[in-house]
Amino acid sequence: MGVHPRLIDAHSHFDDASFDADREQALTRARDAGIVEQIIPAVKAAWWPRIKQLCKENGGLHPSYGLHPMYLGDHREEDLQALRKWVTDEHPIAIGECGLDFYIDDPRPEQQQHYFEGQLRIAVDHELPVIIHARRSVEEVINTLRRYPGIVGMLHSYSGSEQQARRLIDMGFYLSFGGPITYERAKRLHRLIKSLPLDAILLETDSPDQPGSRHRGQRNEPAFLTEVLESVAQLRDQEPERIAAQTAANTRRLFKIQGRSSPIRT
Repeated sequence: MGVHPRLIDAHSHFDDASFDADREQALTRARDAGIVEQIIPAVKAAWWPRIKQLCKENGGLHPSYGLHPMYLGDHREEDLQALRKWVTDEHPIAIGECGLDFYIDDPRPEQQQHYFEGQLRIAVDHELPVIIHARRSVEEVINTLRRYPGIVGMLHSYSGSEQQARRLIDMGFYLSFGGPITYERAKRLHRLIKSLPLDAILLETDSPDQPGSRHRGQRNEPAFLTEVLESVAQLRDQEPERIAAQTAANTRRLFKIQGRSSPIRT
């Protein structure tokens, strides 16, 4: 049996209740598949403590605390102040998941913008990267980020244009890709994967959401990151080991995670 490349899942909601019944087994499956670390972003304040506990109990899981734009009904103004204290006390690796989502039925853009910028200010003050959700809002996200010079982070499950991607990379951002790239019809994403510099790409599952083509309609899980790796390697016509090493190195660089992976020049 061959040795799996060492991978980092750059965006996994492994705290989700859908893993409550088999979280230990899912973690074992992930590690057996070579997924040695996961970034666990929060979506609302009520769930920060469970992410803290999950990451404390399991080595290789790294917490990020934030307020997701799709959970506006759960957010309160005092959550931003609570986040600032939480970050000071708990020392997460990032702020987020935060951002803008103009796809949902009731986007309330002004409210989304308020929470997004509130989190960006916290990230700047604490010199932390941000994990950004940008659905039908990439241009608005870019315009917002320009008001916070020096901020860095990742756009998870990137779905914008190549031109927008290159602007974000020039600003110091990484672009993360997951299950959607494994679908044959995802031609625009395939072109992006082929054209973008490897040192700006991260790999993710977004577990339990966005399963790949082999698991359509099923719960996604971190072990399936190997299928994302396989798709990227095929699209770029590069060895999976090369992709794994560079994307893991990118993730470690962004989030300042110590590890064994070394970057590969492209």
